[in-house]
Amino acid sequence: MKGIILAGGSGTRLSPSTDTINKHLLAVFDKPMIYYPLSILMLGGIKDVMIISTPEDKPKFQELLGDGSALGISLTYQEQSEPNGIPEAFILGEDFIGQDDVTLLLGDNIFYGQGFTTLLRDAINNHKYATVFGYRVKDAERFGVVEFDHNQKVISLEEKPEEPKSDFAVTGLYIYDNRATKFSKKLTFSNRRELEITDLNKEYLKRGQLDVQLLGRGFAWMDAGTHESLFEASEFVKITQQRQGFKLACLEEIAYYMGYMSREALYEKGKSMEKNDYGNYLLEIANRTHTEQYWESIDRNPMLGLVK
Repeated sequence: MKGIILAGGSGTRLSPSTDTINKHLLAVFDKPMIYYPLSILMLGGIKDVMIISTPEDKPKFQELLGDGSALGISLTYQEQSEPNGIPEAFILGEDFIGQDDVTLLLGDNIFYGQGFTTLLRDAINNHKYATVFGYRVKDAERFGVVEFDHNQKVISLEEKPEEPKSDFAVTGLYIYDNRATKFSKKLTFSNRRELEITDLNKEYLKRGQLDVQLLGRGFAWMDAGTHESLFEASEFVKITQQRQGFKLACLEEIAYYMGYMSREALYEKGKSMEKNDYGNYLLEIANRTHTEQYWESIDRNPMLGLVK
């Protein structure tokens, strides 16, 4: 399974904050936005990830994350010159995907919840064709909407309908088999002059090969693509971390827990940032002497527990 993070676009909804910086490099409380989708792919067991961004911003992501080797993963980068829609990611990433299946995450989407790691891993390991994730929202007309029967079988998909057939939006997390690239190449541009991810999902739906995983009320899904939602996401992360004592989307902690990063490397990373809370958090983990106590604390973290 390969992973793709789509982190391009013009960021007009966040202007003027994004006039000189890609929105996915903006801070969501104490870390760059790109950390959140990357952490999800890492927790899902995906180690080979491509980040797609604009020609101007690609070097900034490379400077921030490098080739991923420090985290025990592989990161490659691809340019998207124009924001031509989500499915273009599979066309641009054709060589990267190769013969593998692929999980795509939008770079401004944040997921959180007890058991999410287990749900994600099960979806990745057990999917056959295409899997999308549905989340109940109050303003479904702003999203792609999924309608399903009592067996959670998808009946229809609509993009920003005036009268939604359900309250469930399709989130920015998608799992596809290897045909995603072939199907994306056959799509035509919509009235918005984009290739629509809903149209790709419909290709699977008409073959009876689209599954939906519902995220219940115990989960949080945020699209940090507006000023309001970015602020709300930062507040959510701040409050959750302060209450629980764990950091969300801490890439080094995840890498250490997954066995990709040594204790020594974790310690050195923490020392390089010891003047801030993030660095001290890494040092605290690296300095633990009671391994069993550490694993027990990990099991209580909704974003790290249940990975084992």
